[in-house]
Parts: sequence; structure tokens; C-alpha cells
Amino acid sequence: MEKKDQSNGMKRRDFLRAGAVVAASALVIPLSGTKVFGALSATQAKNLIPAVKLNNGIQMPMLGFGTNTLTGDIGERCVADAISVGYRLVDTAHIYGNEEAVGAGIKKSGITREELFVTSKLWVDDAGYESAKKAFQTTLNKLGLEYLDLYLIHRPRGDVKGSWKAMEELYEAGKIRAIGVSNFDSDQLAELMSYAKIKPVINQIETHVFFQDHKSHEDLKKTSVQMEAWSPFAAGRNAIFSNPTLAAIGKKHTKSIAQVCLRWHFQRGVVAIPRSSQKAHMIENLAIFDFELDNSDMQTIATLDLNKTQFPEWG
Repeated sequence: MEKKDQSNGMKRRDFLRAGAVVAASALVIPLSGTKVFGALSATQAKNLIPAVKLNNGIQMPMLGFGTNTLTGDIGERCVADAISVGYRLVDTAHIYGNEEAVGAGIKKSGITREELFVTSKLWVDDAGYESAKKAFQTTLNKLGLEYLDLYLIHRPRGDVKGSWKAMEELYEAGKIRAIGVSNFDSDQLAELMSYAKIKPVINQIETHVFFQDHKSHEDLKKTSVQMEAWSPFAAGRNAIFSNPTLAAIGKKHTKSIAQVCLRWHFQRGVVAIPRSSQKAHMIENLAIFDFELDNSDMQTIATLDLNKTQFPEWG
């Protein structure tokens, strides 16, 4: 659900300078000479981004590409660009209004379907057994795919039990490789799990340096449900891209604030799906696996936690 790549003051692109550019450029070197989308081989892409094993045994990239607000030709181009530089996890949703564009970008990339991990989500208006099945098929048709890797209940509203039953059947039929939820709190997730035949693999929620949500983090680890951040940069809110604490940590490692944030998520074991319409930012966001935040860095970032949502409109 990542929104715009800017803070309340400084835009992210204005923050990136020499150190971050050098780091990002280093990532591009092995890709030099590629002239078409999808030039990365399956082995190269797999080695670029570590994967996490979900509780049903399938592997999911720890870093992916978010697509909220990327629609039409821009959405198609961004998805193709993201895949071309190494992303294999692509996240969309019915409510984003861009599933057709995402599907077109996937097709344009030239990458085989088996190399990708595609996520979409069931919106509130389609909650319920019959509605969920129809909505899922509509999503597949728009994406131009035969199956999804992950399908989520977008919000805990309406007939969640009926929706989950429909998703379980689609999972058992091989139309979805994994099923999960989004924006569920611990109590809502526990309620779903009380009747679920198939355990959710993911809870995609708001978590970032300003809302670290330690309770959900610990609760999800206890239940072996993977935590995923739908807005790893807090959508640029609270002036994240000009935050002096994050900037100091970035300077220490010759990395940008964006890279520090994504590395923080990775070291917490949280899947992140940053969104960007800029190819340079897509590349930059991938360059987080060649450094490590030390204990002091992690403790410093912990002090940024405001312990409250930065998206009150989603309450």
C-alpha cells in the first residue's frame, strides 16, 4: 500500500547523493549490457534477494515491489522495470485498480511465470463465500494469470469466515499457492485461526520505523505467520526521508535513508514491498544486502517508534 516517495519536506530523490549512488551503481554492474526486460536469469534473481520459507513450505522473496497508485501505462512500465532489475515479488490488489496494468507489465518483462511471486487481495466489497470466488477469478482474468502465489483478505471486514472458506477451496484446488490476511490485529487473526482449516501464511500490516508494532511482531512469530510491511517507508510521512537519526546511520554505512529502513525491516525478519515509479529508486532499494546494521543502529532506530499509526484514515 505504499503511497508517494516523498516526506513532508524533502523529497526522497533530493536526499540521494554520492554514497547512495555509488552503492546503487555497484548493484548494477553485474547487470551491465542487459538490453531487454527480464535479462536477469532465474539464478541471478534468486541470488539477489533472500527468501523466507512460509508456514506451508513455499519460498517468498524478503523484498518485493509494491504497486499501489501505479496505474495504466505507468503501472505497466514500472512493473516491467522492477522485474528487469531483479524483483520477483510483485504486490497488487483489486482496490488499487491496476491489476490489468500489473499483468501487462509481467507479460512485458518476458520472465517465466514460475520465476515470479504475485500477490493480490480481496477487497471488502467482495467479502463472502460466493463473492470471494468471483472476485478471485476477476483478479486472475485482469492479471492474465492462471494462478496466484498469494491471495490476501485485504481488511477484516464483512463475511471474513465465508471469504476464508472460499480461499481455502481455491488453495486446495491449486489456484493459489498460499493464502493470508492484511490489516488484521492479533485478536482478529486469532479469531480467524479458530475456525481456519488452512493457516494463513502472511499478515500484511502497517509497520515502519515510526510504528514498529512490537506486539504484532512477537505475536506473529509465535504463530509462525510471516509479517509483511505494506508501507516500509511510512509513505514518506513524518518527514522520514529527511530524518536526521536515519540520515546519520545512513552516512555511517554509506547508504541512503531508504536503504537503512529496508535493511531494518530485513533484519527484523519482515518482508517489505516498497513502491517507486523511479527505476533508480528500484535499484537503490535492492542494494541492502551488502551491509548490516549493528546493535547500536538497531537500538537507535528503536527510539524512533511513536507507537501509533501514521495512517489514521485507515482506522
